[in-house]
Amino acid sequence: MDPGLRRGDETLSSKAIGTSMEKTYDPSRIEARWYERWESGRYFAPSGRGEPYCIMIPPPNVTGTLHMGHAFQDTIMDILTRYQRMQGRDTLWQPGTDHAGIATQMVVERQLNAEAITRHDLGREAFIERVWQWKAQSGGTITQQLRRMGASVDWQRERFTMDAGLSAAVREVFVRLYEEGVIYRGKRLVNWDPVLHTAVSDLEVVSAEEAGHLWHIRYPLARGEAHLVVATTRPETMLGDTAVAVHPEDPRFRHLIGETVRLPLAEREIPIIGDDYVDPEFGSGCLKITPAHDFNDYAVGQRHALPLLNIFTPAAQINDNAPAAYRGLDRYQAREKVVQDLQALGLLERVDAHRLMVPRGDRSGAIVEPYLTDQWYVRSELLAGPAIAAVESGQIRFVPENWSKTYFEWMRNLQDWCISRQIWWGHRIPAWYDEAGNVYVGHSEESVRQKHRLGDMRLRQDEDVLDTWFSSALWPFSTLGWPEQTDALRHFYPTSVLVTGFDIIFFWVARMIMLGLRFMGEVPFREVYIHGLVRDADGQKMSKSKGNVLDPLDIIDGIELDALVAKRTSGLMQPQRAPAIARATRAHYPTGIAAHGSDALRFTFASLATTGRDIVFDRGRVEGYRNFCNKLWNAARYVLMNTQGHDTGLEGGAIDLALPERWIISRLQRAEQGVIEGIRGYRMDHAAQALYAFVWDEYCDWYLELSKAILQHSADPSRLRGTRRTLVRVLEAVLRLAHPFMPFITEEIWQRVAPLAGRAGRSIMLEAYPKPMTERIDEAAEIELAWLQSFVMAVRRIRGEMDIPPGRAIPLLLRHASPADRERLSNNRAFLDVLTRLESITYLTQEDAAPESAIALVGELEVLVPMAGLVDKAAELMRLDKERQRLGRDLERTERKLANVDFLAKAPEPVVHKERAKLAELRSALDRLDRQYERVRAI
Repeated sequence: MDPGLRRGDETLSSKAIGTSMEKTYDPSRIEARWYERWESGRYFAPSGRGEPYCIMIPPPNVTGTLHMGHAFQDTIMDILTRYQRMQGRDTLWQPGTDHAGIATQMVVERQLNAEAITRHDLGREAFIERVWQWKAQSGGTITQQLRRMGASVDWQRERFTMDAGLSAAVREVFVRLYEEGVIYRGKRLVNWDPVLHTAVSDLEVVSAEEAGHLWHIRYPLARGEAHLVVATTRPETMLGDTAVAVHPEDPRFRHLIGETVRLPLAEREIPIIGDDYVDPEFGSGCLKITPAHDFNDYAVGQRHALPLLNIFTPAAQINDNAPAAYRGLDRYQAREKVVQDLQALGLLERVDAHRLMVPRGDRSGAIVEPYLTDQWYVRSELLAGPAIAAVESGQIRFVPENWSKTYFEWMRNLQDWCISRQIWWGHRIPAWYDEAGNVYVGHSEESVRQKHRLGDMRLRQDEDVLDTWFSSALWPFSTLGWPEQTDALRHFYPTSVLVTGFDIIFFWVARMIMLGLRFMGEVPFREVYIHGLVRDADGQKMSKSKGNVLDPLDIIDGIELDALVAKRTSGLMQPQRAPAIARATRAHYPTGIAAHGSDALRFTFASLATTGRDIVFDRGRVEGYRNFCNKLWNAARYVLMNTQGHDTGLEGGAIDLALPERWIISRLQRAEQGVIEGIRGYRMDHAAQALYAFVWDEYCDWYLELSKAILQHSADPSRLRGTRRTLVRVLEAVLRLAHPFMPFITEEIWQRVAPLAGRAGRSIMLEAYPKPMTERIDEAAEIELAWLQSFVMAVRRIRGEMDIPPGRAIPLLLRHASPADRERLSNNRAFLDVLTRLESITYLTQEDAAPESAIALVGELEVLVPMAGLVDKAAELMRLDKERQRLGRDLERTERKLANVDFLAKAPEPVVHKERAKLAELRSALDRLDRQYERVRAI
């Protein structure tokens, strides 16, 4: 830190901020204000000093809004970035958005449809201009939401996958790979969306089990009167059959291999072939082979050199390759007619109800067809070797490590990557064709003409655009300026860590590794931190149809129920679903969602951030961490009220650290160790727990209470100075420790506390992260204060069990006190008086008889509180009896629920587990009440 920014800096001094704190913590008053100050001050930019640390944000779709998965992984990335920034690293968290070809085109096409026009009415150039207009007006929603989450990305470097620099990088990569023979154009089977009229990736296909049928069809042998029975879920595709397959070792059919059958309805003969792919136990053991309309059949067809007969148009209507009676029919109309015609010919043996996996395009909802078409491909196997070796050698480490097995499994079974899409929005493929069909690839039409000396020859550019994942695969180096050798590229590549979900290891992570190695000669990142899916409190996947989906900004800012329902039911692709979604939403959120603030949500995500497992998100946990923010806020108010205007040791003077000060300083070192180990090991849950336990359980619940004994009763200036200095210094260190997790509240409090601790600066984020000092760990102080805590808890437990008012002083009787116990009691009597409201302490000898008392143990020491005079026996028995009856009713209800077979069969496992835990808790509580009832009755 520049010394000029410390105590003399008035820009954000206590004078400018104001020293008083609002009585209640209100995140809406501080969060937006601080983010604006951070961003305008360019505090997120690389400092230019220290070892580089870089994270590339997985670019969200420009069409999108922040969902829980984004919010979770962005919180993890921000924790890492803020931590490394405070460690003195030269940090860059690179932001940007993806042009999201299909998703964006669909949004704009829906707008056009509302105006009763189509993209074809506009034409390609006008349509693309319309998309750019939409992006300028509405495309920044998600980046504004990232700001609301507190993301400390360097907005000055924000990139977009369609901006000029990244587009140049895409063309350069395409041209080089084509010239090296890695990219080629060929006719292959692809996932085809018949509504969008484009190929789609596996990632864009969602398969779900649906009810269907299995049609058993007779295929007559070409010779004789016999037939084979073939079962299919898609009878319309039989019009494109080019073989029937049987297992070569199946004794029922192997003698028929090499014969032919007459294909019903098509008047063609097709061969019977033998292939190990056929399962003799499934169906009849005979399989129809349609290489142009089934991926498995395609592979069989390649092995047997079968012809590829495409019977569909791009809109999934029957084309001219099928018999005339079916041409022009939609695929499902054709299905009905094929089944009717088979039945009429006596060739339909039977129809069975059957459940099957149905693939649908995630954007259109249409059933995807395997479709034979000309596309551009990447020969993935030519890139795979170095990418596999990079992980095997440890150049790239997966966290947790088991995800590397998933990576290897996919990388060793690669298929060629289809990179072309039949849409208009995206990076247009830099390939041109002459009238003879020859293809020329280059950076531009002009460069193609010059290179190939084409003169004024008429050329047309390929109509297709590149798969969005192609440009995303270049993200780690294209965003830093490649193909130019920029200072940023040299400094920040390879990046430090990639934070992403397991679902795109194949589609993005692997491709970044392959292309990073190919074009940079170095891996794109050193570590890959894999996180799971965010699920609801019952472990269910979040979806609109279930009504359990959450918008992180609704949790931050709150939303009323009617507004929430309206938000979730507007703009649906399937408007008929709106009533069901509205009902589910009202059931899940009957009063809407309360505001919790960004810090509470961020800390919740951190507390759930185990490695690799799915995240079960419970709104009750957010409420708990909102209370944690309140706890920290109120602790700061207490510290400021007791230190502002007082001597905190800044001007020198003797310092006397009593037991509580030595203890809390020691515990701070351990907390710092725990938090740092958690962050470095990508166990944010461990780091969050260490921080929470120290702040709530030790600093607030114990140290602040212990400090009152000195502040309120001591007249020793050195001891008062030591306590006040410890209060502010420990709090100031805690704020820096917590800042990566809770940036807003820590900044707001730090600006007030830091000057009292001898620190000042423009922002807490520019300060050094705390470092544990092992020499300040005081084992003796920890042991003695642990004894003090046990003693206090013993007395408080008796108070609670006997329902003795907290303000009433009580006498204590002590039995079996050792010399060490007596010394500790003497040394800490002032603290005990404050924390336990003692009237007196009396030591009992072996011969002394104790009156009827409540007893607790502190090691061998017996702590007794005489009950006579402290408890109204009749009133206490009545109170305990009422409480026993209430718990008994709750216990009976819970036992009935868990005895209900239907409940156990239908309720999600987490719900059943919660009820069982509740039952155990009720039984334990009732047992405690029964014992207390007997104890009082004996008085």
